[in-house]
Amino acid sequence: MEFIYEYGLFLAQTATFVAAILIIVSVVVSLGARQRADQQEGHIEIRNLNERYRHFGNIISGVIENRLTVKEKRKADKRDKKIQDKEAKKRKKSESTEARRKRLFVLDFQGDLKATATDNLREEISAVLPRIEQGDEVLVKVESPGGLVHSYGLAASQLQRIRAAGVPLTIAVDKVAASGGYMMACVANQIVSAPFAVLGSIGVLAQLPNFHKLLQKNDIDFEVLTAGEHKRTLTMFGENTEKGRAKFIDDLEDTHVLFKDFVSSNRPSLDINKVATGEIWYGQRALDEGLVDALQTSDAFVQGRLADWDIYEVRFVHKKNWQEKLGMAAESALERAFLKIWQRGQNGKHY
Repeated sequence: MEFIYEYGLFLAQTATFVAAILIIVSVVVSLGARQRADQQEGHIEIRNLNERYRHFGNIISGVIENRLTVKEKRKADKRDKKIQDKEAKKRKKSESTEARRKRLFVLDFQGDLKATATDNLREEISAVLPRIEQGDEVLVKVESPGGLVHSYGLAASQLQRIRAAGVPLTIAVDKVAASGGYMMACVANQIVSAPFAVLGSIGVLAQLPNFHKLLQKNDIDFEVLTAGEHKRTLTMFGENTEKGRAKFIDDLEDTHVLFKDFVSSNRPSLDINKVATGEIWYGQRALDEGLVDALQTSDAFVQGRLADWDIYEVRFVHKKNWQEKLGMAAESALERAFLKIWQRGQNGKHY
């Protein structure tokens, strides 16, 4: 038994040493990358989805239709293209909003724990808003299981810029918009989701392990020195008190109240006390509870407007240098290594 204990302790020390080295490398590389990233501005990429789907259609037609039919169709497409170009020129000359097709701008948000996609979302919204004209709309595809409170609060605030400008905003959820992800979604004029997308989780979670007894067993002292009664409530290594625990819970409850108030202000028809229990709903159930407005995938939403709207996909892209790629690889390795630890607890609140 003593051998097993010593061997386990050796493995723990080795894992700690390796993790420390990876963290140091990651921090050093990230700091250097961030300094260079400040000097390298990203750029906006925009893609016409009408042209994209038309191109797909031509490829399929070339395979399934006979050559004569394809040639005739291509000639017809060329004639249609010339007509469309002439109409486009006329629309540019005309100042009337009725003389042009409406436009839909499509943005994509892929959320993680820290909502790092917020930086790109900020740039995309800043690029799109000055180009919006009457009748135009914005679609944001949101995929996120939630994360840190302040990070998703900022992401939701970026979406509020669209609403504040008077631009109709639709959020599409194909897989998951829970917790902080739903905080973002509720800002929209309408929310559409796939039938089995996960929504809701309007609650606040905070978990953290405590190693005080383990340290005490090995005669290791750990002290936390603070100035301010509530500067530190719970700790991972010190002895937690009932007073600190009570204050921590009060902070969680207060954050939950803020979360519920935010959702209620954006979707006043919701029975907030019924849905803000922290539980999740799949698409159909979410529709029944009023968490979403329609069951529809983002693809169906876009294709339903291809005939009458000009649809543009907008992305902010930052070209990463090798230092950034190395830093991201190190961070990704650390995230995978400590995923289970994060799930069991982090010393901080997150949606």
